[in-house]
Amino acid sequence: MYPLFELMMANQAEFPVQVLCRVLKVSRSAYYAWSQRKPSARQQENTQLIEEIRIIHAESDATYGMPRIRAELMEQGWAVSRRRVARLMRLQGLRGVCRRRYQVTTRRDLRQPPAPDLVKRQFVADEPNQLWVADATFVPTGAGFIYLAIVLDVWSRRVVGCSGLPTNFSHTGA
Repeated sequence: MYPLFELMMANQAEFPVQVLCRVLKVSRSAYYAWSQRKPSARQQENTQLIEEIRIIHAESDATYGMPRIRAELMEQGWAVSRRRVARLMRLQGLRGVCRRRYQVTTRRDLRQPPAPDLVKRQFVADEPNQLWVADATFVPTGAGFIYLAIVLDVWSRRVVGCSGLPTNFSHTGA
């Protein structure tokens, strides 16, 4: 019943209450009783709780989600359930930062021997362009992972070359 009343209040500037009541099949007396009613104790407590949630969320640099916010509220003396905190956060559009899951990017084939160590772990060079080393890794971004490959000159420790491709990249060249 309350969503109808909220809809009526939102459209009261455009349409007369009498018309809204007739169209939505609600009595005017019920609407006016609802509109003049003071917030319940639960609504007042939710208002205070939302304010506390907003403060905790802001102090955490918008990283805390429901579990940590609930723990902070419990420390402050609030007796509040997980679902209530989650519902109030959802209504306010507050979300925590999700931890990334560990992603295995390399799986060694145990049947293959490892690549030979041509420099015998001696990463030193006496002049430029004598020894280059390379590595490839994944870099997480908001759009997904990106392959990043770099080549370094050991003598100067400068990047000789690099390339980055999204993980969904499909190369069709010859």
